[in-house]
Amino acid sequence: MKIQESGENYLETILLLNRKNGFVRSIDVANKLGFTKASVSRATGILKEAGYLVMEPDGNLVLTDAGRRRAESVYERHTVIADFLQMTLGVDRSLAVQDSCRIEHIISEESFSRIREYVRQRKERRPACGGRKQEEKP
Repeated sequence: MKIQESGENYLETILLLNRKNGFVRSIDVANKLGFTKASVSRATGILKEAGYLVMEPDGNLVLTDAGRRRAESVYERHTVIADFLQMTLGVDRSLAVQDSCRIEHIISEESFSRIREYVRQRKERRPACGGRKQEEKP
């Protein structure tokens, strides 16, 4: 099911809060995103209907397998694009993160795949200890 950019942001936020705290409640999402609890309730209802989220009896929000896959995909796009903006264009980290949050929702799969590969290759070429890269031996 197609969800909007805001739904993807909710999934990503739930994923990250769960990694940090081990659980997520609606109030945690509201506080993190700066939204009202009513807005979060409406959004989580849509995500539940779409099969991305379940709410346990104690109020804990849990991503379904489909929800986790979608959230991890959005988060990967977010981090890779931010890395790309920073390492290729010299964009300040905080601005790169902010811009990547918008770009991650509209970029094509082909463009993202190429950016991901570029970032992966650049990271592999970095020296391990922050020093200069050793010359390759013949």
